[in-house]
Amino acid sequence: MAWTRTYDGAEPVRINKWLGQSGVCSRREADALIADGLVSIDGEVVRDAGRKLEQGQTLTLNDSATAELAQGQTLILHKPVGYVSGQPEPGKIPAVRLMTIANRIGDAEPPGRASLPPIGRLDEDSRGLLLLSSDGVVAKAVIGPESDLDKEYLVRVRGQVTEAKLTKLRHGLELDGRRLKPARVTVVEPQLLRFILKEGRNRQIRRMADLVELRVIDLHRIRIGPLHLGDLPEGKWRALTPAERDALIRGGQAGS
Repeated sequence: MAWTRTYDGAEPVRINKWLGQSGVCSRREADALIADGLVSIDGEVVRDAGRKLEQGQTLTLNDSATAELAQGQTLILHKPVGYVSGQPEPGKIPAVRLMTIANRIGDAEPPGRASLPPIGRLDEDSRGLLLLSSDGVVAKAVIGPESDLDKEYLVRVRGQVTEAKLTKLRHGLELDGRRLKPARVTVVEPQLLRFILKEGRNRQIRRMADLVELRVIDLHRIRIGPLHLGDLPEGKWRALTPAERDALIRGGQAGS
């Protein structure tokens, strides 16, 4: 179904800017839609990316454009310690507050007032890769019941790291009366462990460490399936690329 809206602003505005402010798509996406001839004003197809909307004019995105945009928006954040990934309790700061132009890498539009929930949790006292998305396909690939994506963490601990403890961490623990799935746990350097998990129970790594008398002092998620945090600075965010989206979806299919 085509998307149509009449512009009621007092001053003329570039199409890409208005669509971005309206939360419909990013400016770059708007430019691509114009280039593909998928945007019209008062029934006339727009070919000029610099075209401005004037008060009372009606802009329409045709069926093909709305189909392209229906997949939603997905952003990648390098969450610092001190921010909560989900709905905050009083006095807590939601991670979405970091999604500002000042913290942006690239030219993606900040989510603004649009609903952009986190895909999976990352605790307040943990940092690293956090996905926020309105894309149901991405959400299903990452946290759906049939998801086959693993997650990788670098975990600094306090306490004596022994082979016996590593063996228990890999395949000998239970939480809440349920046995955990096997985990890959290796030593990166003294007191720094690499965890690769196929599940994500509440505060799982910290609770696993407690069971073998280790204390987590830093937990950093660096990968979700094929998606790596890379060199994205802490506190910064960027858009998920189409290639990354495709890789997440392929990787999230069990048995792929």
